[in-house]
Amino acid sequence: MAKASKVATKPKKKTVRAVRRGANMMPLMPTKGLTWNNAKYYTHYEVESKEWLTVVKNYIKKHYDKKLVSAINKLPDWKVGGKSHWTCAAYLLDNNPNIVPLAYKEGIDKWILELAEEGSKIVAAKKQEETTKKKSYVPSIQERLEEAAEDKTAELDEWVDDFLRDPKKGSLKNKMPLESFRKNEINLGHTRWITTWFKGSLDELEELVNLPKKNLSDMESQLAEGYNHLTKSQQKELYEFHVRIFQAVDILRAEKKQTRVVRKPKQKSAQDLVKKMKFKPSDADLGIASVNPAEVVDATAIVVFNCKNRKLGIYYAEEHQTIKVKGTTLQFFDESRSIQKTVRKPQEILPQWKKVTKHKLKTQFGYLKTTETKLNGRMNDDTVILKVFK
Repeated sequence: MAKASKVATKPKKKTVRAVRRGANMMPLMPTKGLTWNNAKYYTHYEVESKEWLTVVKNYIKKHYDKKLVSAINKLPDWKVGGKSHWTCAAYLLDNNPNIVPLAYKEGIDKWILELAEEGSKIVAAKKQEETTKKKSYVPSIQERLEEAAEDKTAELDEWVDDFLRDPKKGSLKNKMPLESFRKNEINLGHTRWITTWFKGSLDELEELVNLPKKNLSDMESQLAEGYNHLTKSQQKELYEFHVRIFQAVDILRAEKKQTRVVRKPKQKSAQDLVKKMKFKPSDADLGIASVNPAEVVDATAIVVFNCKNRKLGIYYAEEHQTIKVKGTTLQFFDESRSIQKTVRKPQEILPQWKKVTKHKLKTQFGYLKTTETKLNGRMNDDTVILKVFK
């Protein structure tokens, strides 16, 4: 007798858990009638797992020494931030310790010490591995430069991390990358790695602060959502900090080039001619730096900016002549065509002049609507030499 065919049944739908509600949910935990079980439930189901890691790491950083924190940081994120009950205990011990059971108060310390011990083993193993590698492998110059650059720019990463954790407490407005670079003796070899590491962040933040108010594309919407934990002013603050990083790199490169000997024909007189010429090497507030003053000799056009009176000027050489230098004064420039104008918003205007080409000089200068005055050829300690054209 043939077996009866099984009656087809409609497959049961898989229960889909509701999507958690977003970032930074721990501070929104209900406090009225809060119990330990309620707090655990809220942490597990309402708070994103990536926020667990932040809460636990902040607790460890606050209550334990740097050596232990460093050891735990060697562990993978899932091992430190993968437990919602320890996340709940860590948060409440800092905010509402009375409802935390004794077992969790004692247990979290034991758990953290176990993590530190495991992290210490990783550190020891890594040191052993590095020792072995050193015996058999000699790093290249570029690898050494990259490692040195990473150590010397650690302060920048700390500033950004502190800002992202608490934008008000870790404000970036007074953080000056140029001062950090000089303090840590950043050289030209290091700057290549700095631009590589921060270029992507700068481009992303520039797109973020210039997003349209409506009709966003999918990619633009994702970008806006990724930074929705920051206000518009905080997003701009983070962007401007990255701009200052690249301005500092430009200034550093320009200053280093000022000390280099310029290649010249056998009669190396250009360097000697500009020895007494006064100029301002750089201005950190405006993010500009002078080119090598020796390049002024035999130039056909020079763009200068006086930081004190905000005057932008262009020196043009006389017909069939090139500009020369005598003491602190320029010679053989066309007095009728060499003029200057006041710049009302130098921080907005000057970045355009750093990239100006010779054939666009007259057009670019025409955009300035202030009154023009003639240049007298005298250089001083407030004058930055922006561009030189041969």
